[in-house]
Amino acid sequence: MGEVYLKKASGSAAATDSKTAEIVAGMLADLEAGGEDAARETAHKLDGWTGDILVPEDWFRDAEKRLSATVKDDIAYAHKRVRDFAQHQRDSQQEFEVELLDGLVTGQRLVPVNTAGCYVPGGRYAHAASAIMSVCTAKTAGVENVIATSPAKGEDRVHPAILYAMKLSGADHVLSLGGVQGVAALTFGHFTGHPADIIVGPGNSFVAEAKRMLFGRVGIDVFAGPTESMVAADETADPKVVAMDLAGQAEHGPDSPVWLVTTSRRLGEVVIEMMPDVIKSLPGLSGESAAAAWRDHGEVILVDSREEACAVCDRYAPEHLQVQADDLGWWLRSLKNYGSLFLGEETTVAFGDKCSGPNHILPTRGAGRYSGGLNAQKFIKVLTYQRMTRDASKGVAQVASRISRLEGMEGHAKTGDIRLEKYFPGEVFDLAPEALR
Repeated sequence: MGEVYLKKASGSAAATDSKTAEIVAGMLADLEAGGEDAARETAHKLDGWTGDILVPEDWFRDAEKRLSATVKDDIAYAHKRVRDFAQHQRDSQQEFEVELLDGLVTGQRLVPVNTAGCYVPGGRYAHAASAIMSVCTAKTAGVENVIATSPAKGEDRVHPAILYAMKLSGADHVLSLGGVQGVAALTFGHFTGHPADIIVGPGNSFVAEAKRMLFGRVGIDVFAGPTESMVAADETADPKVVAMDLAGQAEHGPDSPVWLVTTSRRLGEVVIEMMPDVIKSLPGLSGESAAAAWRDHGEVILVDSREEACAVCDRYAPEHLQVQADDLGWWLRSLKNYGSLFLGEETTVAFGDKCSGPNHILPTRGAGRYSGGLNAQKFIKVLTYQRMTRDASKGVAQVASRISRLEGMEGHAKTGDIRLEKYFPGEVFDLAPEALR
């Protein structure tokens, strides 16, 4: 039978359009040239914010007072899970030193970046969990200076839950800026004097495009697109749970793809039948977004075997991949391309999004084929070094000189020659590659 689409997407998750790129390019140029004044003007124009940009300490105290004990306990719960997981990631990396041959010593050091910029969205939702995912992970990795930014709108400050999460996670400075101006401030060091070495965190299409344009000048976590989620299921899966998981991820936005790949025709058809009612249970903008996402980007793919289902998952390389099927160990061993994997009905993407531990800042648009999501190691540079004795240098220099001449790089070759002449005067060495004789 092969792959059969019981429902196929009518639209596509388009890449950044040329108009967005043009707007962002112009904004970045203005923000760099105009500095902090331009950032303030942009915040006023786009968000109606005229207050402090660098968040003062009393804001954090006020934010804590405004939150209930339950909210603070929940944020602390999420923080501990994320911090502990990030610490295990950090501990899994090791510095080492090894002698590759007598007198040739090599090694690697693990050095955190100096400054990390963490962008935390604050538009439709209060993304307290994103503050934890970015700031806490950077601090756990050992970053000395973490600068976070999130928009303040109108007369409102940054959302108190976001501020509380940032403070708990260890942010050294917080800016009340969103959008392109927030990314620019992190990159250029506005308001803190510390240009970021890397910028992480989710955002809208303008934020994603700003990060893309600045990549190279500053490191970034992932090239982000709309949130996407796939469920792989067999006949043992509960269609109500599958439908709710798809709808729950579709609420991210009208351009958020949700996909189901299944070996059960009955499951696929029942899920399709259920989706309209499940989406109607979501209130307001959540329901509207989910309805559009399911209509335009939702897919249900029927396959003959779990091997074929696995191949579909690897081809899509989804940001989030849930498995609701028998023999979860097989799926864990077999699946290779995804941002984060959720095994079994007992877990779901929302758990990872909010509080279970692994990071929710993940690759989209197929980038899971070659990249993982944000982790403690993303903030750490793996720096190599080497040293050698003169005896070790004797062998290495001869080979390096010959390879350099083979490649036509005489200057490289001579850096080896000069050491052989200095350390071993009077000895004759064969320094011409055979191919050139």
